[in-house]
Amino acid sequence: MAALAAVMVVVAVTTFDWHSVTPATLRRMPRAETAVMLVTVLTVVVTENLAIGVIVGVLVAMMLFARRVAHLVGVHREVTTVDGTDVATYTVTGELFFASSNDLYAQFSYSADPEQVVIDLDRSHVWDASTVAALDAVEAKYARLGKHVAIRGLDHASAQMHERLTGQLGVD
Repeated sequence: MAALAAVMVVVAVTTFDWHSVTPATLRRMPRAETAVMLVTVLTVVVTENLAIGVIVGVLVAMMLFARRVAHLVGVHREVTTVDGTDVATYTVTGELFFASSNDLYAQFSYSADPEQVVIDLDRSHVWDASTVAALDAVEAKYARLGKHVAIRGLDHASAQMHERLTGQLGVD
């Protein structure tokens, strides 16, 4: 065991890129990457278990990635007149999942919109049930105001999920 430990230490020391932990390099790196590296190293040192450190590092990296990607969703509103009726069309772009769907509900001008509202999801994808719940909440709020919502542009997988889950998630 002692010889194996010595070999592991020599391999770690010789293969590690020491330049990556210099203060100058750390200042240039994205803060999220530095945080993942520090959390992983600290977890390994505290638990004395490499596997636990790697798992914690992966979980932190996943959370930071989800947080960053959640802000890449865009909602554009356009009001047009179709056959003498005003229609508000919201074009949603980006990936819709638990982190991004939380903000989706607040992106609509409920009271200012006309009676017909279209939510165009042609340039987005629904990844989970929380997005379906957010869309249900949007529809419910418009319904309380006496307005009709049409959701269009769902790709096949998103349409299947929406059809299967809509109205089943307890949104009032």
